Amino acid sequence: MQQGLFITLEGIDGVGKTTQALLLKGELERQGYSVLHTFEPGGTKLGSKIRSLLLNPEHEELHSMTEVLLYAADRAQHVAEKVLPALKDGKMVICERFIDSSIAYQGYGLGFEIEAIKTINHWAAGGLWPDLTVYLDGDPAQFLAKTKGDRIEQRTLDYYNRVRRGFLEIAQAEPDRVKVVSAEGTREAVSQRVLQALEGRCG
Repeated sequence: MQQGLFITLEGIDGVGKTTQALLLKGELERQGYSVLHTFEPGGTKLGSKIRSLLLNPEHEELHSMTEVLLYAADRAQHVAEKVLPALKDGKMVICERFIDSSIAYQGYGLGFEIEAIKTINHWAAGGLWPDLTVYLDGDPAQFLAKTKGDRIEQRTLDYYNRVRRGFLEIAQAEPDRVKVVSAEGTREAVSQRVLQALEGRCG
């Protein structure tokens, strides 16, 4: 049975998920919690190979179905190898991206059937779902300028606007789980908003 707390950070590329995940990890550890910070895709040795397939700009031929399944395969390995063992040990798990990203990027962004994505990933993750998701919201036109341009990041602004809309619709549908936090401002200001979103969730 799951014992720890599973926290995911979501948002489009460039909004600062890694920065906020590390700041949150540091704060929770200062409060005495044992914390695992991880990410998708690529949070395992096997997953790093899948990540290279997904993000390499040379793979222009990658079909949307293949993309969905590769993310799900990475997630299955990640949950089994890292996330579930940490939760069973009573750790806080902070994960950059999870199933919401698949729904937003491949569902809303690419137009892939959302219910199919949910079904595939429910199976891949063994039914695991975050206890809390912090969605870092920002205008794609502003934040994509900070990215390095991998295969996904090279997609159009219209695509990223659809992805953002997807995240916001997920948050609207699940307000108890998904908290919307503005990614605007200094990293310290955003960090304070993230901590406020966690109030009452950490025991």
